[in-house]
Amino acid sequence: MTHLPRLALIMLGALPAIAGAADFSLSSTELTPGGRFEARHVFNGFGCSGGNTSPALAWSGAPAGTKSFALTVYDPDAPTGSGWWHWVMFDIPATTSALPAGAGDPASGKAPKGAVQTNTDFGKAGFGGPCPPAGDKPHRYVFTLYALKLDKLGAEPASTAAMVGFMLNANKLERASFTVYYGR
Repeated sequence: MTHLPRLALIMLGALPAIAGAADFSLSSTELTPGGRFEARHVFNGFGCSGGNTSPALAWSGAPAGTKSFALTVYDPDAPTGSGWWHWVMFDIPATTSALPAGAGDPASGKAPKGAVQTNTDFGKAGFGGPCPPAGDKPHRYVFTLYALKLDKLGAEPASTAAMVGFMLNANKLERASFTVYYGR
């Protein structure tokens, strides 16, 4: 019985960390979690014809100690055996709390200064919208924002998404995500 009060104190001490983690959130004015992409976001190629424009995103409640952010968009349902990376951006300054629509086009100049967009599975840097095989079930597209304990991730601009993902998981303080669907 003497261990119960100590256990209670330990659990109470963990409550601020648990509560803080629940506050970190990622959202979009253009996408609804559990909803569907619109044509303006769909890839333009591979048999799809869309605007290939990255959606506007916003976040709040970053944990204490956040020094930078990173964003990934991943389709675990792609018939590759390893999924499909649609967007990888890292070294987003900690002072940033949103990305405007179109920030996924490296030529647009809409990404935060210093942010790096690396190659996706489409073979080039920047946002590549959804384009699952015709007739396949709707795929899941998981948007994940990482709050990181580093100012700079240390990845090269030509790093693979898998390498960046490894580095993100090794240096994350917290992550927030939502999923959107698309099928054709």
